[in-house]
Amino acid sequence: MIYTELTIRAMQTAYIAHMGQADKAGVPYIFHPYHVAEQMTDEYAVCAALLHDVVEDTTLTIGDLERSFPKEVTNAVKLLTHDKDTDYVTYIRAIKNDPIARAVKMADIQHNSDTSRLTAAGVTEETKERLSRKYAEALRLLSE
Repeated sequence: MIYTELTIRAMQTAYIAHMGQADKAGVPYIFHPYHVAEQMTDEYAVCAALLHDVVEDTTLTIGDLERSFPKEVTNAVKLLTHDKDTDYVTYIRAIKNDPIARAVKMADIQHNSDTSRLTAAGVTEETKERLSRKYAEALRLLSE
């Protein structure tokens, strides 16, 4: 993890935004973006990783983030926010063109693919297989 004034602000923002949320296994949700952020190698990517789910899963908006974070971070978060009206492949292809969003999404997919997390969440073998195919295709597209 990279600790700067900006990344600490992102940590605090994500922590407050996700407060009270849990993942499917009942683990406090903040551990997911924190884990993704630990995989990043620069300040802006750490911030984007910490914030990658706040617009999609909390009441914070891109506008809220734009008041506190540089455009490199908010542009990546905007790309990482999956609009339910956009199909997944189109969403992934848009992410591919931004190096920060791409790095974050690849780490996000790898963490979401962790079979121990899926098992702890009670995910069926059939769903694990479907997710495995979906994530493998996304990683392939992001790696092209």
